[in-house]
Order: sequence, then structure tokens, then C-alpha cells
Amino acid sequence: MTGLAISSLIRSSVVGAALAAIAVSAPVAAKESGGDKPMCSVAGPQSPRDVTAKAGVNPTKFSLAPEAGAMQLCNIHFHKNAEHKAKGYTKLTGEGDHQGYVCSPAEKDHKGMQHDGHGKGNAHGKAEAHGKAADGGCGGIADGDTIEVHWVFTSCLTAKPGKGLGSCVPAGCGNPQLRVEARTFLLKKGAPLDFMKLTALEDNDLVSLLPANDRVQYTGSTTGPSYTNEHCSPYQVSWSVDQTCHSLDLASVNKWCASGNVFGEDHAHGVRKLVADPKFLSPIK
Repeated sequence: MTGLAISSLIRSSVVGAALAAIAVSAPVAAKESGGDKPMCSVAGPQSPRDVTAKAGVNPTKFSLAPEAGAMQLCNIHFHKNAEHKAKGYTKLTGEGDHQGYVCSPAEKDHKGMQHDGHGKGNAHGKAEAHGKAADGGCGGIADGDTIEVHWVFTSCLTAKPGKGLGSCVPAGCGNPQLRVEARTFLLKKGAPLDFMKLTALEDNDLVSLLPANDRVQYTGSTTGPSYTNEHCSPYQVSWSVDQTCHSLDLASVNKWCASGNVFGEDHAHGVRKLVADPKFLSPIK
């Protein structure tokens, strides 16, 4: 989840108040950094992380949110290169805001399609990744790239799918729980999975979530490149991360961006660098 979306939302007093309800209570941090990016020494557990490493000693504890089926979908977006590190995506690559993890060589996804994990990538690099593609597809992605997709859910059942974190905390809904279902994909031409189907809204704004093959759950925060190991996210999020890398049809992702989706998404978001210090992490059970 991107820090850019959060920063714009804070400017709205109504939404800002709702977001404050889900932030870690940290008066010292608010004094030091304005509240939306507290000092990491007083913030709650952070994301992203290496989900194969279970150690974490952050003192802030909160319960995992309900399963996605009992919550309301409020946002879908994706990051160029995986923010998390997991069994199926271990190699660090990229530069700047798009330095993240890519699908490991010779992984097989749930459909049995083998890939080499070494795509050509995007020759336009960081600059295009922050802008809309000239051909109406998704900015910043190409055949062979890895993306991490976030399906965001809220306990506010009156919420509607929309752009940014603000859609997850509508007016009148206090202290909602948030859950992110994270799936990582290798983009390939003609791959079996269709992103239009994975993001299609059904009755009551439900979505057919891709089942996780090897799930890790933990408590953490929102992500995005605006956060660092000095200034952290105050927002509490329950994470469900599938460690499998799935093959996804590139054309279907570009079609989603060009379709005018309700989430207002047309490009790949940046990546927050991996949080590794146990004092900034929750324990994984």
C-alpha cells in the first residue's frame, strides 16, 4: 500500500480522522514527525518483511483481522517487484523505489507452468514506473517482470471499492481492521491466469481471491517507498502473504489498467525497502 495515497488522504479532515483511528497511538512520534510518519522507535510492527524469518520483538500487539471472506474489499493495487521476500521470490533486483524481489528461477506456480524468473524487465526503468503507459496499459511493467498485488479488505462493511486507503475508512466507520492479501506474479505473455478475472467485482463487491498455496500471516503496517527505517507507518494491517510465485498474463494486467478500473490504477507503485530489524517486526507464529 503506497505512502503517496496515504499522504493525500491526510489532507482531508474527515478521512484523516478515520485514518487516525487505525494508527498506532504514539504521542512522541506525533510530536517529532507530525503523526503520519512516526519515528520507527515508537511505531508498531512494520511491513514488508522476509516472511521466512519469524523473529520479531516489537512491543505493539494487535489481533489479526478476520479472514477476507468476512470483510469488505476496498482497494486493489500492485507494486513493481515484490515488496516481501519469500520462498518463491528471493532475488533482490531493481533500483531506487523499485528495488524489490523477483520470482526465483525454475519455480512452478499452481498451474504447473514453469518460468525462468529472468525476464527482460522494463528498459524505461523508474521514470516510466511512476507514469501512465503511452499505449493505455499499465505504466512501468513489461514481459518478465515480477509484481506483488495487494487486495485490501476492511472491517467497515459500508465501504466501497475505490482509490487509495481512504476507500477503506469511509465516514462514520471508526477504528476499522485492515487485511491485505498479497500475491506475487511473474508477468508472461499467454500465461494461464487472467488479471481481469482475479479483480472482477461480483455481487456485493466481492472478488474471487486467488487461493494461497503457502500462506504466512503476520501483523504489520502499510507499505510504500515513502517509509524508511527511520520514519515508519503508524497504520495497523493484518497481512496474508502467499510465498508462491504465480504466472500471470501480461496483456490482462494492461487491459485492467486501460479499462478505467474503479481503483484508479494505471501504473506500478514503488517498493518500501525490506524491514529486517526484529525490533520493528512482530513475531510470526
